[in-house]
Amino acid sequence: MKVLVAVKNVVDANIKVKLTPEGKLDVSALKKSMNPFDEIATEEAVKLKEKGLAKEVVVVTVGAGKASDVLRVALAMGADRAVFVETETQVEPLLVAKLLQKVVDEEKPDLILTGKQAIDDDCNQVGQMLAALCDMPQATHASNLVLEGSKVRVTREIDGGLETVEVVLPAVVTVDLRLNAPRYVTLPMMMKAKKKPTQIKKATDLGVELKSRIECVAVEMPPSRKTGVIVKSVDELLEKLKNEAKVL
Repeated sequence: MKVLVAVKNVVDANIKVKLTPEGKLDVSALKKSMNPFDEIATEEAVKLKEKGLAKEVVVVTVGAGKASDVLRVALAMGADRAVFVETETQVEPLLVAKLLQKVVDEEKPDLILTGKQAIDDDCNQVGQMLAALCDMPQATHASNLVLEGSKVRVTREIDGGLETVEVVLPAVVTVDLRLNAPRYVTLPMMMKAKKKPTQIKKATDLGVELKSRIECVAVEMPPSRKTGVIVKSVDELLEKLKNEAKVL
């Protein structure tokens, strides 16, 4: 059984992104790391291999330049090999899904894992789009995953509690935070990862129209929160709610 994991290189979750004085968002010099949800997906794939349920784990990412750095981390975690789809084009969710579809067509994995969303754009779209393009069943927001023969049983959190769904392989599963706790990657693990193969593919060679359909018009920080006011009595509170806040 082959497991394919799609990962993304994003600004580290511990870094607070700020706008430049010109009102622009520049993240080129900021520390990058693997998207936390994709890290969980990679950990789950490696666990499946360690249990003997998967024979090979392949990780893939789409991006430019140092976007491939995230692949070494995935390889250090235990993935067998990596595929880097290189493109300088700004890749939006639909374009990423189309490029990943080409990799899926070539690799023919039995199970595709990816994070439920990326923390930089929070789109929560690639997994669902990829399943549609590949004509595969899908299960999203997995908090538990069990392989049983040619099927995968996924438990997901919903408003009323937990929902369990079962899909037939090959399938696409997007994972949530509660699925597992990713292992800590050490320096020796990173050194061993250098010996594992990484295949580089040019996005222009995959037959996908590299045209972005989303344009970022403006970026602005949320408004600063106003300082609270301490009132001396309930009557004063009601008066401010009625005449100043006008919520009563």
